[in-house]
Amino acid sequence: MSTQRKAVALISGGLDSLLAARLMLEQGIHVEGINFYTGFCVEGHTHAIRKKDKAKPKRNNALWSAEQLGIKLHIVDIIEEYKDVLINPKHGYGANMNPCLDCKIFMVSKAKQWMQEHGFDFIITGEVMGQRPMSQRKDLLPVVVRESGADDRLLRPLCAKNLAATLPEREGWVNREKLLDFSGRNRKPQMALAKQFGFEDYATPAGGCCFLTDANYSRKLVDLWQARNKKDYEFDDIMLLKVGRHLRPAPHYKLIISREDGENKFLNGYRKQFATIEIKSHNGPLTLVDGQMTEKDMQQAARIASRFSQGRNADQVEVKITLLSGREKFLQIKPMPASEINQAWYI
Repeated sequence: MSTQRKAVALISGGLDSLLAARLMLEQGIHVEGINFYTGFCVEGHTHAIRKKDKAKPKRNNALWSAEQLGIKLHIVDIIEEYKDVLINPKHGYGANMNPCLDCKIFMVSKAKQWMQEHGFDFIITGEVMGQRPMSQRKDLLPVVVRESGADDRLLRPLCAKNLAATLPEREGWVNREKLLDFSGRNRKPQMALAKQFGFEDYATPAGGCCFLTDANYSRKLVDLWQARNKKDYEFDDIMLLKVGRHLRPAPHYKLIISREDGENKFLNGYRKQFATIEIKSHNGPLTLVDGQMTEKDMQQAARIASRFSQGRNADQVEVKITLLSGREKFLQIKPMPASEINQAWYI
């Protein structure tokens, strides 16, 4: 009897990786999924925090994909290892702070390591030639193969017929004729294939799953690095950049102002790490202060924070500032009019 071959599939939670894995299952390959957690994934966090997102699914799309496929999924935390990929990308960034090519190379190299440690035969991804300009151009696909060290054990089932045959195809582990020739940015072929397989309620086919492709998030990350005068971050930084209004009224401090009750509750968990501003006389946001404030800064920060409270039009609002030392300061201030809020403060 022939040995059943085993493939590890990079499962992002998107439609392409779901379909690529299903094509291998159709050919009798034993497939297990691997999902690398960088901390920058879009799904889950903000949907769970904000009330305006309550209708959106709270699921982890990678786990959902694995469930649809009936395969085991291994979730691997690479938050610390990923720092060097983001901070020092050999191939640079995309339109925002997305190091897509370096990211793909890194994840495939990690998948190769996992493949060897667990006795698997090859790697599969949902890449489609020409779909993403930063990492899936025809001239860049071989770069991923070469620099990841995966060589010809990396199979891309959705576009394999557009590429040279890999080891699994040459050895007859998979039937090349049953692989596909998708190319370009049109997702209609994938959606048709999903319908054929009976997949419904999958993640938006063209939706990115990484905050680093988002211009607003990227701007906040760059601001963080500039303010600290170094390229570095912790997991809490990643999370806080996803939440609230971020305003920098002065180079030495930033305000993170909640936009609703869900964010209030989330930011409340950071009270021991930041100075806070609370509106005591009216309903209003909890504000975290990242940086050091002078007495003058406290007046300005309190006026800004109260602008976003229900007392925004009041003559006077009571504000409580709690410093990291534990010292509390109560102020009676007039909320800052919208006309005085410099749009350049918004990050």
